Amino acid sequence: MPHDVDLIILLAVGFGLALIFGYIAARLRLPPLIGYLIAGVLISPNTPGVVGDIHLANQLAELGVMFLMFGVGMHFSLNDLMQVRRIALPGAIIQIAVATVLGIGVTMLWGWSFGSALVFGLSLSCASTVVLLKALGDRGVLDSVNGKIAVGWLLVEDLVMVLVLVLLPATAVLLGGEALTNGPDSSSNIWLTLGITLLKVAGFIAFMLIIGKRLVPMIIQFVARLGSRELFTLTVVAAAVSIAYGSYAIFGVSMALGAFFAGMVVKESDFSHRAEEETLPLREIFSILFFVSVGMLFDPSILIQQPGHIMAVVAIIMIGKTIAAMALVLFFRYPLNTALTVGASLAQIGEFSFILATLGVSLKLLSLDAQNLILAGALISITLNSFVFAAIEPLQKWIRERSYLARLLERKSDPLAMLPDEVSQDYLRDQIVMVGYGETGRRIVETLQANHVKVVIAEENREIVENLREKGVAAVSGSATEPSVLIQAHIMHARALVLSGCDALEIHQIVNIAKQLNPLLEIILTADSTEQARLLREENIGPVFFAKEEMAKNMSEHILEQMQRAHHLTH
Repeated sequence: MPHDVDLIILLAVGFGLALIFGYIAARLRLPPLIGYLIAGVLISPNTPGVVGDIHLANQLAELGVMFLMFGVGMHFSLNDLMQVRRIALPGAIIQIAVATVLGIGVTMLWGWSFGSALVFGLSLSCASTVVLLKALGDRGVLDSVNGKIAVGWLLVEDLVMVLVLVLLPATAVLLGGEALTNGPDSSSNIWLTLGITLLKVAGFIAFMLIIGKRLVPMIIQFVARLGSRELFTLTVVAAAVSIAYGSYAIFGVSMALGAFFAGMVVKESDFSHRAEEETLPLREIFSILFFVSVGMLFDPSILIQQPGHIMAVVAIIMIGKTIAAMALVLFFRYPLNTALTVGASLAQIGEFSFILATLGVSLKLLSLDAQNLILAGALISITLNSFVFAAIEPLQKWIRERSYLARLLERKSDPLAMLPDEVSQDYLRDQIVMVGYGETGRRIVETLQANHVKVVIAEENREIVENLREKGVAAVSGSATEPSVLIQAHIMHARALVLSGCDALEIHQIVNIAKQLNPLLEIILTADSTEQARLLREENIGPVFFAKEEMAKNMSEHILEQMQRAHHLTH
């Protein structure tokens, strides 16, 4: 067969098998990327049948990495991270350290060098953002407090891994590897090389934050005014690829870091949502190629040759990381459900592990066997991750039935779980109890307080509760599905209960508890969708408000008032 059709063969067979096995994975309620990895395994040189060109696959994988990192940059929200920084920042860093130490400890017992053990441990420490977002989205908890903590935790992990990708080539020689041929000069002083690398990174970041942050959105806005959809898409893609390459060619930093910052500066544009929508198909196509190419690197024979090693790797990923994360969440006095959700979120590894493993092999810090162990750990942990999430509810129920265990884990002596002594008994009569302090809840509370209405807030996010208490607002930390939280909010003497940002299951649990404690209580609900508003109204729990309905109503009233005013002026 002619050599010049290798790319077509790779794309045709790779996409075809990715579609088949991705579909099978989705039908089995597994992440489709499992299917993409299996497709890569089937066309790899390590398995019989059609063999794809591994060199072409590696180049396409580079593009896949760039678009993956571009997507991470576009989804990176400093505001989301700041909301949960007090748990996500120290939690993620300590958890990465624990997982890395576990990886180092096990591999040093196997006789590996420290450099190899370090890269291997780091590869096992970072979970897949793609897998997490899908798992949380499928369960409808992406926008919940638990979801925000898990996503914030992974954002910190992603940032740490970006830093590792930048520093690893500069420290490869020190760790016993080899410098990249186009990387830092291995003959120079290693600390000087590291210092120059950090200066280059700092220079690139400064350039992107000072110039790129203004220039890229300005270019996107200029092109958007032309009204050409294909030019707009081309502009965004050109920004991603050119910034990634420019960061590598001019500043000597990784293309992955360049693509990450390209995503961040594109997000600053007024057209960021459109940019995300227009480039999504292209980003997903190259992401699929990335996972297929990663699968092509995997040698399935390792499953038979080193089953003990694979079991140890899976144990670190699914048991060591999970227990460490849960212990940290409980230490920060968050509820058991939050600890279980974060623990399940981290019980897998994904794209950053692959990127780091590939870099480790190119730097001669990791062997191909080590890379295969990481790939095997990823395949197994991602496959089992949905079962780990499914076990959250039964496990939580089992622990709660053993109250001594629940008390031990949840540390009921939490000061934020009780209202401060400064809140007088007079204040706790005829008050409004507000469950949830999101955007809608905050606006309601501000309006009520401006009109001297007494409000007590029940909120799961501890940082929000701490901030409210600093401002002298009566707030209690915890899930309102727990009777103790509503009791602390003195629901027995409340005038009304307002539920904001709760899902259907939570609403029914909270209303049942509240009505038992105060049968005359008025319930006021906010809905997140038309369907939820319809169902809640059918159940006749209380008045239901839906944001889009209220906006349409207010706009209609405004238009009618303007028309009436104009009519009076003309007559």
